[in-house]
Amino acid sequence: MNELIRINEKDSVAVALRPLSAGERVNVTGAGTVLNAEEDIHMGHKVALRNIAKGEAVIKYGFPIGEATEDIKRGKHVHTHNMKTLLSGAHDYTYSPVKPMIRNLPERFFKGYARKDGRVGVRNELWIIPTVGCVNDIAESLEKKAKALLGNHVENVRAFVHPYGCSQMGKDQENTRKILADLVTHPNAGGVLLLGLGCENSGIDTIKEKMRNYESERVKFLNAQDVEDELEIGFSLLREISEFMNHDIRSECPVSKLVVGLKCGGSDGLSGITANPTIGGFSDLLIAHGGSTILTEVPEMFGAETILMNRCKNEETYKKTVKLINDFKAYFEESGQPVYENPSPGNKAGGITTLEDKALGCTQKSGSSPVVDVLAYGEQVKESGLNLLSAPGNDLVASTALAAAGAQIVLFSTGRGTPFGCPVPTMKISSNTQLSKHKERWIDFNAGTLVESGTIAEKSQELFDHVIRVAEGKRTKNEENGFQSLAIFKTGTTL
Repeated sequence: MNELIRINEKDSVAVALRPLSAGERVNVTGAGTVLNAEEDIHMGHKVALRNIAKGEAVIKYGFPIGEATEDIKRGKHVHTHNMKTLLSGAHDYTYSPVKPMIRNLPERFFKGYARKDGRVGVRNELWIIPTVGCVNDIAESLEKKAKALLGNHVENVRAFVHPYGCSQMGKDQENTRKILADLVTHPNAGGVLLLGLGCENSGIDTIKEKMRNYESERVKFLNAQDVEDELEIGFSLLREISEFMNHDIRSECPVSKLVVGLKCGGSDGLSGITANPTIGGFSDLLIAHGGSTILTEVPEMFGAETILMNRCKNEETYKKTVKLINDFKAYFEESGQPVYENPSPGNKAGGITTLEDKALGCTQKSGSSPVVDVLAYGEQVKESGLNLLSAPGNDLVASTALAAAGAQIVLFSTGRGTPFGCPVPTMKISSNTQLSKHKERWIDFNAGTLVESGTIAEKSQELFDHVIRVAEGKRTKNEENGFQSLAIFKTGTTL
């Protein structure tokens, strides 16, 4: 079994692939040397490969992840007690384009639900979407009642409740309207009941204005205030939709129609070594087949943003990426919050020390493909390839944003574990085998085996094949557990 790994030949630290005890002599994969552990080291944590002087940059992934706050001896633990971030204030960026390797692979197909607007669903579900939190209880009551409609080609019935749609101002109200409109027309929804109250700010007519082309047989509308018995009328509409959905069948669809969201949460020191590079390899494979991926959680790009900027397909996309980063920094500053208040306690316990450390691991999910577009929050994918999306790091908010942007599936890597699901299948990919075994009911795919054997390319192909099975109907663990929710980004005042 591998014990320590140097990720890049420039690195001054290696990462422990298993717990190390003080005094152990261990082999360093990628360095061809043996190291004496000077103290106990937890799995996922960093060890100095050489003496590092106070004030010297600590190098991991080939880039600085912070600076030493004291002299660090070779073999010593490198973490929050002896290093700190190098990030501070605003930065000026320069476009230094690189030419990523672009591959084109033969056309491949999967069985999905072809929609009239040209998109493809990987599920044929019946959704109930409230326009306002006031009708959440009605939506959930209708969900329970509509479970009787399951079967044939109605694969699930879900009510996606939320607390918004009224008493919001400006950008918050607009965010709610965009996200709800995106979800009503999502290809995974074979049918939708848009459920309103009748007096809210973001009412049915307002949402309809933002909806792209939809089939009237698949989308119905109901204001609860307009009818005597909203449950009876609501169920009647759901039954009508379900009868139309029962004519839907899976058919051969090109993989190029797949849009997959990329997200991580509860990361550890192995996330940037196993799970995230595996997702990055998957992203490159899907794009080579003509498909699309979306990378988000902008605050966790800070410290690695120039890597993405320099992979932009042209200067216009580069400028949009600079704006993406700077706008999110301004959002923090306008709220009086520190820009670099990251990583989380769980990240630190797992071996991540600084935001640079976290960001360099996080961006591994983007693979090596060029960035083709940058999407505003609530905007949908227009161009095939790797897209960047404006959304925060919060797991459910960001995953909901990915679904709203058009992702039929979200890949979610984790080193600590999390059970949640967003409106679309949310595949959990563990960075370590221990988590995969400990939380088998949460984890769909274990990338932690890379510590013992195999290559990133092999594991990425394995993940690609697994995603195709999910696209063809294999349920993710969050679906099996019935864990699917939505969260909308809120930044301002509530009336």
